[in-house]
Amino acid sequence: MIKNVQIKAYETGLVFKNGNLIEILREGNFWMFGNKSVEIYDMKSLFKSNTDLHLLLKNESLKSLLEVVEVKDGEIVLMYENGIFKEVLTVGQYAFWKGIFNREFQKIDLTKVEITEKISKTILENMKLKNFVRKFVITNQYKGLLLIDGKLAKILEAGTYYFWNNEISIDVKSIDMRMQQMEIAGQELLTKDKAMLRINFYVRFQVENIEKALMENKEYDKQLYILMQLALREFVGALTLDELLVKKDSVGKEILENLGNKAEELGLKASDAGIRDVILTGEMKEIMNQVLIAEKKAQANSIMRREETASTRSLLNTAKLMEENEVLWKLKEMEYMEKIADKIGDITVSGNSNIVSQLKEIFTK
Repeated sequence: MIKNVQIKAYETGLVFKNGNLIEILREGNFWMFGNKSVEIYDMKSLFKSNTDLHLLLKNESLKSLLEVVEVKDGEIVLMYENGIFKEVLTVGQYAFWKGIFNREFQKIDLTKVEITEKISKTILENMKLKNFVRKFVITNQYKGLLLIDGKLAKILEAGTYYFWNNEISIDVKSIDMRMQQMEIAGQELLTKDKAMLRINFYVRFQVENIEKALMENKEYDKQLYILMQLALREFVGALTLDELLVKKDSVGKEILENLGNKAEELGLKASDAGIRDVILTGEMKEIMNQVLIAEKKAQANSIMRREETASTRSLLNTAKLMEENEVLWKLKEMEYMEKIADKIGDITVSGNSNIVSQLKEIFTK
């Protein structure tokens, strides 16, 4: 039996007889005699044969033409062709033809968490590596805690972090490090003199110790809310309503001083606090309005009395001066006559006597 076999460029032929590799054919035209079979392989592709690779590699000529890569359990291999990432090789044995491409193989240990190998973020983001990589993002103004198997490993600054995906559990807890404001609204409190009022309070705080805030305390913000609520209740209960209204602007500062290091134990720093609104209840509001009206009336009466006293004192002084000075008396008399004359519409005089005498007689009566 004779057959012709043509091997093209970048191809290799393997000649088998009775299942054994007996010859390797390179580019050219060949005649096969007898009971022989030929398998032709594209040297640009991965070498795959129906015959067991271990048996084929016993042929030294074929072994010298192939580059064999073995990937064990807990490993992957990144394959590069001419410096460009091409494929991820998982557990198994692979053979590639030599001399066609400049191939490089990077072995990765998946049993560890940290990515210690020199791999660019572009490759880590490649879809072919999606199932092998865990990605965590810490946004700007945030910090994070890296927990490996439930234990704190380290504190992460803002950035993107990659870890190998394996059976080891990884968790990242992030927290906002910016200044924050908490509203403590609608607090119904009783003053020292039993006045019921409603207070809207605020506190500005910032996370200072991320480890204390997240690892040593649960829901640190709720704990701070309770602390501020109790401190406000204690402070207001020690003051009368009038004292509270007078000290309203300094309440926040005094409460923060009384808070002491309780905020630090939560990993927080409270920098500012204060009363936003003091709202009186319905009955108390009516009482305060009545007090305010009474105070304003008393002030108005006091002003009126003061003005009347000043006016009387002025009249008394004028009278004394007029008593001592006759010319001043006459001038004051003429001033009043002028005012009276302004109010008179008509003056009737008779023609049988002197007009000037009659006018004098009218104003001197």
